Amino acid sequence: MTPSSHDGAPHAIVGRVRRAHGIRGEVVVQLLTDAPDAIFAPGARVLAGTIAGDLGPKPSALHVENARAFKEGLLVTFQEIVDRTQADLWRDRYLLVPSEELEAPDDDEVYLHDLVGLQVERLDGSVIGTVIGYYDLAHGILLEIQRSADTVLLPYRDEFVAAVEVGARRLVVDPPEGLFE
Repeated sequence: MTPSSHDGAPHAIVGRVRRAHGIRGEVVVQLLTDAPDAIFAPGARVLAGTIAGDLGPKPSALHVENARAFKEGLLVTFQEIVDRTQADLWRDRYLLVPSEELEAPDDDEVYLHDLVGLQVERLDGSVIGTVIGYYDLAHGILLEIQRSADTVLLPYRDEFVAAVEVGARRLVVDPPEGLFE
């Protein structure tokens, strides 16, 4: 799975500024996309979101000047960030792009952010709740599902997810026994 089809959220998270690097305004970006070469190409524009991952009231546009591989991410120079002091101000902020700028996923794929807002149903059609978030962890993806009284986490794995219907805004699951009891 890759992070949303064009039926979902208007913006997709593609990275997160982790920290400043050096004195000339370079930042270390944690990649949250499968297409970093296109998204972080020289001249490309990304939107700087908040540390919570949304755009906030006044999103700032950042224009990529240069990007190169660095450990498990990229070292990126943005035109708008010229020194370490400015770079430090962007620490932990998410980077987003309009969803329509992303390449459409393959038929058997879905962008993770498109899962947010989907109604979660059992195989028999009974409603469990709504996907309100996801966690892309080393051991796999967990979906956070809001039920009427609480939230639960469901591993996003083939054996538990029967169907993803982004256009119909529903996720059909066959959860492990006892998970939603």
